[in-house]
Amino acid sequence: MSQELILTRKEGAIGRITLNRSEAMNTFTIPFAKQLDQALWSMEDDPEIRVVIIEGAGKHFCTGIALDQFEFESQREAREFLYQIDAFYHTLARMKTVTVAAVHGYALANGAGLAFGCDLTLAADSAVFGTTAINVGLICLGPAAPMMRSLGLKKTLEMVLTGEMISAEEAEKLGLVNRVVPETELPEAVNKLAAKLAAKSPLALRIGKEGINRLHDTPYHQGLDVMDDLFATLCATQDAQEGITAFLDKRTPEWKKR
Repeated sequence: MSQELILTRKEGAIGRITLNRSEAMNTFTIPFAKQLDQALWSMEDDPEIRVVIIEGAGKHFCTGIALDQFEFESQREAREFLYQIDAFYHTLARMKTVTVAAVHGYALANGAGLAFGCDLTLAADSAVFGTTAINVGLICLGPAAPMMRSLGLKKTLEMVLTGEMISAEEAEKLGLVNRVVPETELPEAVNKLAAKLAAKSPLALRIGKEGINRLHDTPYHQGLDVMDDLFATLCATQDAQEGITAFLDKRTPEWKKR
């Protein structure tokens, strides 16, 4: 029986994905990447799940692609390998379900990319981030995709080209991390955030995520119109009416399943 490289479990409206290659610092291989992508889509397709937490087993979140995988005879072979390894970047960007990374230890190279590619990222105060591939003659271009959305050109270039590692505190200052907490408090902080999100209207969460992601890639005036269109879509739903009515009646809303 093959090893379960990715563990999943469901806790009500919260899905949990655990990277489970701790003996190798949760580094990526093809089977690992495939299982991760399958787990993400499984969570996305579950109508009861509203929030997905991604965490790492062992001492570290994830330290990138396993270096013993880099044995290619051609550019085509390397490209096919990387397309499979990096499928999760596309999946995270396409998911309508909110994703939260819980980072401890090292989050390096593709591990940093996974943390930055999630919608929200919480980190232990002892966590360390870095796009370090250049230090072994490679380059972190996969992680650069989500980083550009948060950092902009110059800081992304600096991190990718120098390969320097940064603390969780610095990552928070740069906007790569939402919040830093003491390491012992990370599980509780992540669970509280996920529970807070899961208590919201699932339709509002999905439309909000879609709108903000589309806004990032759209010119200002066009983007504003798109936001109004999406907001109007939400306003016409039962959840919107339920939320308003519950607020006026001073009761807890009963959201419809997405």
